[in-house]
Amino acid sequence: MQTPTYCYIYRCNAKQDMYIYLAEENDFDCIDEKIKNSLGELTFAMTLELNENTKLVKEDPAKVIANLKNQKFHLQLPPQTSIETLMAKLSK
Repeated sequence: MQTPTYCYIYRCNAKQDMYIYLAEENDFDCIDEKIKNSLGELTFAMTLELNENTKLVKEDPAKVIANLKNQKFHLQLPPQTSIETLMAKLSK
């Protein structure tokens, strides 16, 4: 049996359909300052219990769980935005 991973999801007002998943509620210190500044205002959306069989509309649950364990957050970008595009904008 898989152990569930709990996460806390916040809506980012900088872009529609951009969310940040946190391993710990309100633990924004785990996010790189440049990324954090690009998110805009964060609004709590929900708490979610995840396992590898959880159905997520836009994300692979295994990838989300790995990111939560490795870096304590997962950034869900809008469909037309890649992480490379976001990082390029942040480096300017």
